[in-house]
Amino acid sequence: MHLLIPMAAVDEPACRAAWRALRLPHLSQLAARLQAQPAERLADDDPATPEEFIRARAIGRPARAPAPWAALRASELALEQPDSAAWAFVTPCHWLLGQNQVTLSDPQELALSEPESRALLAAMQPYFAQDGITLVYDSAERWLARGEIFGDLQGASPARVVGHDIKPWLPGAALLRRLQTEMQMLLYSHPVNEARSARGLTPVNAFWVSGCGVLSADHVNASTALTVAHELLAPARRGDWAAWARAWQAIDAGPGAALWAALCRGDPQTRLTLCGERSARTWHNAPQGVLQRLAGRLRRPSLDSLLESL
Repeated sequence: MHLLIPMAAVDEPACRAAWRALRLPHLSQLAARLQAQPAERLADDDPATPEEFIRARAIGRPARAPAPWAALRASELALEQPDSAAWAFVTPCHWLLGQNQVTLSDPQELALSEPESRALLAAMQPYFAQDGITLVYDSAERWLARGEIFGDLQGASPARVVGHDIKPWLPGAALLRRLQTEMQMLLYSHPVNEARSARGLTPVNAFWVSGCGVLSADHVNASTALTVAHELLAPARRGDWAAWARAWQAIDAGPGAALWAALCRGDPQTRLTLCGERSARTWHNAPQGVLQRLAGRLRRPSLDSLLESL
């Protein structure tokens, strides 16, 4: 079992204060028994998040190569897969216009309902279809798109861009830039947005493209026992460190306890990976001699020391 925990640390004083007060018995025991690997840091211009980097490696993707997450999702849903079909995620979102830049608001905070999302997709589909792109509903927060343009397109994860200027991360394809302009005009007065505005909710005024690529045989056959605990993401993005600490405790009592049980059963694949904003560190079940095991039981690194390594 491999447990991956995104947003385990954020470089903010309030976050540091919150984690220093945490008591996470299962994860602390795991850190004492597992062997630490060197931290891995992503470049500042890398479009992937540390979570995506670790997930890509778990399915055998070469280092730093973008993974076709949307095509993998289409395969999971058993959607029609024409030869060399290229897929992407399309995320309905809100672009916040400032004086000198446009930033991406967290798409999760829109809290779109399924009827709202389906209505927006239905309105946007004809425009995409004119450019050979088929939109497919996946969830209220995210759709799938199939089209030749996505074969060689690189789109940054929304989680990588939230709160930042979108300009460095926008795909360079002229077709998508035109579609963005058309959708901004379409969405401005769409009934879904008018109803949301009347209720004081943020409207959808744009879309974000990510997870692009073509599914190959090695991805279809890839399998992994990776468990991802996403509970820290939302409170970290909001800066709600009390909720973030509660989410840590839930992770420790749930998947953390399961990982500890796997280690106690002797599972040789026991792994724990903690992700920061741009880095990740993994602890794995390396063979140990008697003295090493004894030292591990006596040594109990604090959670503070684990997260400082990110």
